[in-house]
Amino acid sequence: MTNDTTSDRWAPIRTGGRLSAHLRTHLTVLLIVVVAELIGTITFPLGPGQVVLLPLLYAVVLGLVLSYSVLGSLLEPLRRVVDEDVSRIASPLLVIALMPLGVKYGTLVAPSFYDLVAAGPAFVLQEFGNLGTILVALPLALLLGLKRESIGAAVSIAREPTLGVITDKYGIESPEGRGVLGTYMTGTVLGTVFFGLLGGFAPATGLHPLALSMACGMGSASMMTACSTSLAAAVGGAGVAEDQILSFAATSNLLTGITGLYMVILVGLPVITRLYAVLAPVLGRGTAAADGGE
Repeated sequence: MTNDTTSDRWAPIRTGGRLSAHLRTHLTVLLIVVVAELIGTITFPLGPGQVVLLPLLYAVVLGLVLSYSVLGSLLEPLRRVVDEDVSRIASPLLVIALMPLGVKYGTLVAPSFYDLVAAGPAFVLQEFGNLGTILVALPLALLLGLKRESIGAAVSIAREPTLGVITDKYGIESPEGRGVLGTYMTGTVLGTVFFGLLGGFAPATGLHPLALSMACGMGSASMMTACSTSLAAAVGGAGVAEDQILSFAATSNLLTGITGLYMVILVGLPVITRLYAVLAPVLGRGTAAADGGE
């Protein structure tokens, strides 16, 4: 990353001449946090599992609704307070706000060190779970009419490492680049809410809570937090401590950020390009059969 790129990334949080925008940003965030915490955690049964709604999920939804492009586009007074400047400032501040969370998870990992070492092979082999997104999402994407966009969209859940790999290999303006960017943006907007709900419902599968907590670590700090926290609330300390669930999820998330990159490069991309060449003529529409795999 160049110095110019780094400078541009953090430019929105500079305060020079923008104190009003910063004040509106922090007050909006404070209001969202207070409302989310006042609502608190809500748990209710649904079928064989249960749904756990956390303050984190309320905060994500409230932040989306109050943005200048959603409710602000309808309410002029709200758009004057939460304008585009507020959104630009909030984006890099989110990275800073997640740093204490990373430190907290680091303190949880150490007490479970020997349990984590004992589960070492499982942490490595879990990366093959990434291939599940290919087997499920690629046929669905082709049936929906995507062509080579489906390669970028379905190769993984498309967090930052995958976005970088696809951009480097195909370019962000390519069909594959548009596909991975679409999945990345969808995950950024809806991923935390989705994984928060999924974590609360996961014990209904009957799998061990520690296996489920490892599945929560998919390479995104906010998604992992929502998933593991709701999982811990749903399990309710039944044989597994909440800190142990969070430590396994945090370790899995860290390893996924490292090994997941090589899994995409060495296994995921070769598999999905060959699978695309086989499935596109059968499931694809229009010219999908013509453009084939690599």
